[in-house]
Amino acid sequence: MFCSEFKTGDSTMHHLITEIQSLGIQVHKDITGRMGGAGPAEGRAFIVNGIPVSVPIAADYVLKSPFTLKETDSGYLLLKNGTPLLPIAVVPEPHFYSKFTDEGVSFRQIALLHGKDCLATTVLQRCVHWKRSQKCKFCATESSLSNSHTIAEKTPGQLAQVARAARDMDGVTHMILTSGIGDPPGSEIPYLAQCARAIKAEADIPLQVQIAPPEDLGLIDELKDAGVESIGIHIESFDADILLKMAPAKAAIGLNHYERAWKKAVQLFGVNQVSSFIIAGLGETITSIAWGSEFLADLGVYPFVVPLRPIPGSSLKRSTPPHPDMMKQVYEAVGKILQTKGIATHKILAGCARCGACSALSAYENKEDDLICHSARNKAEESQAYQIRKQVFVDEQGLFNTSDRDENDKSATLLVARHKGSVIGTVRIYKTDTGLDHWIGGRLAVKKDFRATRAGSALVREAMKRVQKKGCRVFTAHIQEKNVPFFSELGWKPVGPVKSHLGHPHQKMEANLNLVPKDIQI
Repeated sequence: MFCSEFKTGDSTMHHLITEIQSLGIQVHKDITGRMGGAGPAEGRAFIVNGIPVSVPIAADYVLKSPFTLKETDSGYLLLKNGTPLLPIAVVPEPHFYSKFTDEGVSFRQIALLHGKDCLATTVLQRCVHWKRSQKCKFCATESSLSNSHTIAEKTPGQLAQVARAARDMDGVTHMILTSGIGDPPGSEIPYLAQCARAIKAEADIPLQVQIAPPEDLGLIDELKDAGVESIGIHIESFDADILLKMAPAKAAIGLNHYERAWKKAVQLFGVNQVSSFIIAGLGETITSIAWGSEFLADLGVYPFVVPLRPIPGSSLKRSTPPHPDMMKQVYEAVGKILQTKGIATHKILAGCARCGACSALSAYENKEDDLICHSARNKAEESQAYQIRKQVFVDEQGLFNTSDRDENDKSATLLVARHKGSVIGTVRIYKTDTGLDHWIGGRLAVKKDFRATRAGSALVREAMKRVQKKGCRVFTAHIQEKNVPFFSELGWKPVGPVKSHLGHPHQKMEANLNLVPKDIQI
């Protein structure tokens, strides 16, 4: 008899998956899992209520887990403290593991099944940061070479052969290519592109390639040209001090360069086709994780939040994953962010976030809001925003003859409102050059047919939130006199008298940034 408090299909299921990913499941010794590498180690994939879940089974902390398995005639029951919860299935070892290349290399040494239908491989198992004593503390990529679990370099031909076999024999639907960092950094990317071309020619399954942002961001174009559908550019933590401690080489790259890489990748691969790992449990707060997740989602990047999985051979091998209660709070916070930014797992063509086995985040996702606001993510959205401004300020109001564009657009952040996928409004924000923490908003424009919606107020609130996050103390705008009541309702106050601007009366107004909702604080 199943636990009366457990109900499939509701939040209880989400919480269960969160718990077993943090605490693990005690299993019989005959059930084994992957033990090394750079990804989900010492674990095994299970199917829980139809969902693939990678669960720790071999770490010391799992011995304290309340979760156990009971074998039945039809499979396994998951138990908590001896009480049956629900039947679960162990993802069986794939058939392609039994095959060998002509050179006698086992297919499982070349690529592994992750989740239920994802093929993953570390193409180059060596990393220059290990040689320079700058390795990421959560990674054990080179330790896998010591036990012959894999080979140091997979060839394009080997990867293509395994990809086809995994597709045909085990129903694999997408593939991940990752790599240690080359010497010099970035030199691994052309080889990854070469491998991608071979795989696409032989198996033609969606591919994600995972890289660190190279100094020359033009190298990313090679992956797109090779037919890669998705890309992972992983930062792991948005807490600068923790990143320096846990991944000094990544910290040296700097957030600004990561941001440039993410923006370029979104331009190339599209919104939802770029992702970044965020590892919970390295010492950061939920606030940091939520801030970083919103930063990524605003750019169109999926923040793939995972609990720390201590890997044998890594510097954190004796650590424990974050408590399930923390992960529930993390997932709930990030799930809301994804909802408001239009980012979702089901839109991703390939990669870890599509697989989802190492994170419960997808279970916390809700349907995206009909109206969402974010930075203009690509040239198409920028063009649409400028076109709306022209329609409003040139064609409709006659404030400008041909264009409202000016020198401030060069440094401004352009925000857009989308309604059911279509850009319907825009506003810009930019910092003054006075040396004060003073930002200016302007060029608020909404398509005529959508002014009855809350698009205008949503854009203003998004602008207020954005400048506050950037350290703004004074946020002002010159408002057409007829729009003063609208801004007053949003907490803006007049500053000085009404003055003529562009031949029309305008009122300078200042926002009350104290009205901006506070981020989650833990």
